[in-house]
Amino acid sequence: MAPSALRKLTTRRLRILWIVAGALLLVSVTPLWLYHRQVLQLSEEKLQDTERVQQSEITRSLASETLQFEQSLREELISQRQVLALTGWIADVNDPVHSAQLARLLQDFVENDSNILYVTAVNKEAKGQSAGSFSADRDPFVEAALKRAFTSSIQGFDSDSEPFALGQGNSPALVMSVPLMADGQFAGMLAAVVSLNKLQARLRDASVRDRMVYIVDMHGYIVAYPDTRDLVPGRDVTSLSPLVRQVKELPHDLRTTQTTNFLIPAGQHHGKKEMIGTYSTIPELGWAVIAQRSLDDAREDAGVNELTSEALRFVLGVMSLALLLGYLFAVGITRPIQGLVESTRAISRAEFHERAEVRGAAEISELAETFNQMADHIEEYVERLREAAEENRELFLGSIRMLAAAIDEKDPYTRGHSGRVAKYSTIIGEGLGLTAEELDRLRISALLHDVGKIGVDDRVLKKPGQLTEEEFGLMKQHTTKGANIMRPVAQLRDVLPGIELHHERMDGGGYPYGLQGDQIPMMARIIAVADTLDAITTDRPYHSAMDLDYALQRICELSVSKFDARVVAALESAVHSGRLRLTATLVEV
Repeated sequence: MAPSALRKLTTRRLRILWIVAGALLLVSVTPLWLYHRQVLQLSEEKLQDTERVQQSEITRSLASETLQFEQSLREELISQRQVLALTGWIADVNDPVHSAQLARLLQDFVENDSNILYVTAVNKEAKGQSAGSFSADRDPFVEAALKRAFTSSIQGFDSDSEPFALGQGNSPALVMSVPLMADGQFAGMLAAVVSLNKLQARLRDASVRDRMVYIVDMHGYIVAYPDTRDLVPGRDVTSLSPLVRQVKELPHDLRTTQTTNFLIPAGQHHGKKEMIGTYSTIPELGWAVIAQRSLDDAREDAGVNELTSEALRFVLGVMSLALLLGYLFAVGITRPIQGLVESTRAISRAEFHERAEVRGAAEISELAETFNQMADHIEEYVERLREAAEENRELFLGSIRMLAAAIDEKDPYTRGHSGRVAKYSTIIGEGLGLTAEELDRLRISALLHDVGKIGVDDRVLKKPGQLTEEEFGLMKQHTTKGANIMRPVAQLRDVLPGIELHHERMDGGGYPYGLQGDQIPMMARIIAVADTLDAITTDRPYHSAMDLDYALQRICELSVSKFDARVVAALESAVHSGRLRLTATLVEV
């Protein structure tokens, strides 16, 4: 075997060895990485299972305590009602004969239960006795809740009000009431303002290790929260937690406990925070106890993050070494191929002059040479296509210009009219921010906007005086005739609205269809303004040419009724900035 051939064979074998060595390194890292992922997954599942169990126990326990708390207070109210019934005071709790004894009874009721802040007994005229540490009529929330409770009592229902914030400390409270009945007839109401501070204290006790536990009603409003400085009772928290939204969607009579994972915003520029949360409903009260905790905090508390960090550092160390060696092995293979990739990308960007550098293994060098030959052929072919496309476009535009000029020649007063309208329309369109493609369609449509005049009798078209009603009817047909002439040409279908509808008015008084407002395409609205501008500023059989200021004033007067106000504003801007000047001769567009 010749020395040169031997060297080539050795080189090829080395490149294959590099690939194999790199693959072996990756294979050695993959099991370690998979093991690390499996350990992390098991740790995460165990952590979440533990948190689910704890949250379920906490929410169920608190839901039970909350229900017992409410039922205990309601039983106390019912007991007081029975006392009133036994004493005979229930028929009229506002009777002055026993007002002193009733006041003492109510005062004892308040003093014997720290959860009761205020109690009142009223007759069916809402008059009676009360006792407590504050005046209910001085707190609008309490007063409103008592009025609603009285309405429920009239209907014979026991009631609990929606929770509200009480006093400067925003302490959670609600109003509980029972109706007073005498001989089967409504006789009044016994109601108490109940403090929920006891429930709030239990929520604070349960909100440990970054876990937050709170109570909401089935409408998404806070009942009690561990810290009223953050959220006060009665605050709508539907948007703050997906758990609250889930609670709102539940049937109010459903008793259930559910745990779910969800995401909440983690603050500005911090993305989303992964959470785990549980709710337990209290259908008797229409409330739900919610517990939620950040999984990052749970991991930190359980030491999972530290374990993950240690394992991750080890895996990253091994991976770094493997990646370094793999990179060194791969450079010899990928560098020539990368050159081909860059050349291919350049050609995809229409940079056909780009050529690939011929280097590397024999197969890659041969591929690069073939690629360069292909690029030469593509460059020549694309250049021929570009030249042909440009010639076709110029021929197309030239035909349109000649057609527009032929139309204008029918009437000596409108020589160059189509070109000027196309120029003005393009300037207005630029002011409205139209794209290059939209401006191109607008320019062609403006050049052809009067093409239908080919089909109008010269006696009507060139008549120097005022047109009769019949003659004007014939003249108005030029819009639809123009559209019908151009409609068979597929390339011109996008410009038909400007040809057919440029005499429509914003108020619906135009022709041929009486369109109004947004029914008129923007192309037609622009051409309408440009057409009117040229008509006012050029000599016509029925008037002499006016200056630009007069034309602009006249068009502004017709804004909204005849023209689109945005188009008129774009015209004004173009005139004031000097971008639009009157053109008296034929314009190349």
